[in-house]
Amino acid sequence: MSYNDKMTDHKIDEIYFSTDVETDGPIPGPHSLLSMASAAYRADKTLLGTFTVNLEPLPGAQGHPDTMAWWREHPEAWDAARANLEPPERAMCRYADWVKGFGGRPVFVAYPAGFDFLFVYWYLMRFAGESPFSFSALDIKSYAMAVLKTSYRDSTKKNFPKSWFDPIPHTHVALDDAIGQGALFCNILAANMAAAKRD
Repeated sequence: MSYNDKMTDHKIDEIYFSTDVETDGPIPGPHSLLSMASAAYRADKTLLGTFTVNLEPLPGAQGHPDTMAWWREHPEAWDAARANLEPPERAMCRYADWVKGFGGRPVFVAYPAGFDFLFVYWYLMRFAGESPFSFSALDIKSYAMAVLKTSYRDSTKKNFPKSWFDPIPHTHVALDDAIGQGALFCNILAANMAAAKRD
């Protein structure tokens, strides 16, 4: 467990919390959130701070066979997600306080948001009793679909312009992936704003 507090003294308006989760199954409850991380970005890609934590499994929950088979192919990422475990109650309360500590308006961002937000929202409501993001999340794939003016199924990373990617490795370690996907989102946002100015 480690995190960096916010790094600014002035009020910030909209902050994008790029978030990645690692789990042992497809849904929370029967399965557990193993690790999560958020990287707080301004729209200009300024990284304001990060939060990462590994969580103890839910009582009675079990790993899904398909997910556990995937983990066996990624032992280093598994080891990273199982170090320094923290109870979910403490982890999610700390996380909610960390998000709220920035001020401004927090926006949850993920790729895919439908999966990551499912776990984070469930855990926040179950263990912290609130969600600083309300009940909404911004999906990077959907946003890219609108910017590229393509179909949703064709809006995949392999079809994204190379200029959208920073040289940040995708390691399946939550913090690495949260930082990388946050930079990706900010690059798409910048491309969209630049196109709007040209129009």
